[in-house]
Amino acid sequence: MSLLGVKGLDVRHGLLQAVCNVSFDVDRSEIVAFVGANGAGKTTLFRALAGAHMPTSGRVILDGADVTTVPDYRRVRRGIALVPEGRHLFKDLTVYENLALANAAGRKGAWTLDAVLDVFPNLVPHMRQKAGTLSGGEQQAAAIGRALITNPDVLLLDEVSLGLSPAAVENVYASIQRLVGADTTILLVEQDLDRTLSVATRVICMLEGRIVLESAVGEISREQIVEAYFGTRQAHVEGVTTK
Repeated sequence: MSLLGVKGLDVRHGLLQAVCNVSFDVDRSEIVAFVGANGAGKTTLFRALAGAHMPTSGRVILDGADVTTVPDYRRVRRGIALVPEGRHLFKDLTVYENLALANAAGRKGAWTLDAVLDVFPNLVPHMRQKAGTLSGGEQQAAAIGRALITNPDVLLLDEVSLGLSPAAVENVYASIQRLVGADTTILLVEQDLDRTLSVATRVICMLEGRIVLESAVGEISREQIVEAYFGTRQAHVEGVTTK
């Protein structure tokens, strides 16, 4: 049985249908990258998985349990954590307070404060500093650490490199590589295709709210992903699902 199952999910913003009949499964320890142009529905899909945006139809199944109608704060305790685009830290609270709040809201497990700081040692000198005064890379580290300390079964990372300096992006992705080594199940939205393919085991491409391509990373070329990304041509290779 897969860890996460999404079945026929539709999500709307008013009259606009942002996610259309999306279905996929994620096994434990997989790293699944979601790619697509701006407006493809990736962020809305992640918000629906996290319980921050309720779907109009379809189901979200976590470890065999239907969590479709479970609100976001309860879904954290069920094992889904979202690092949203823009980070959304409590900027007037210290780094320590941000992490402590998440720890109280989440579950007990291997991701303790010490474990998070082991992955993000750049946070150690800033624990008593207000989160809003950190650099972009430090804020992103704090946001990922805040999600990890809830001990999620599924970690959703939405545009983790957006707005960061090249050096900060390098640091963030070095940390993600460590998460991969820790068998963390990750769903990742990222515009940098090369970086995405360097960490992901599977790629799902969305176009206008729909999944148009799904493949193991080793079974598809960059060019085929780009074609699906822009909707210019269907990919036809063994092991690749096109829709």
